[in-house]
Amino acid sequence: MPHPIAWFEVVGKDVDALKKFYGDLFDWPIEDAPGGMPYAIVAPEGQEGLMGGIGPDPSGGNGHVTWYVQSDDVQADLDKAESLGGQTVMPPMDPMEGTTIALFTDPEGHVIGLVKSSGPPPS
Repeated sequence: MPHPIAWFEVVGKDVDALKKFYGDLFDWPIEDAPGGMPYAIVAPEGQEGLMGGIGPDPSGGNGHVTWYVQSDDVQADLDKAESLGGQTVMPPMDPMEGTTIALFTDPEGHVIGLVKSSGPPPS
């Protein structure tokens, strides 16, 4: 399938409480991200399932859930989303070496992420 969902993210105000909730609820292994970032990685054992992250809402708001679609060209996909009635929320940025992300809304305002990674997923 072209453009598979490649990542999910849960952001909110209390990262530690979110980590505990999802870890306890689903028995997910959750590890703190490298480099001291206030972020955690959800990595299913044996890579069965979708990897994701839990972190603070950068806007300081109540938080949200976002799913990220794999993209070969993040800017081209943002442009296409806009041509179909979407709107760019966050232009392409590189939060980690080898990874580019961006956010857009669909015509009803749902936030969807795009991700392009030139390397293996974080471990």
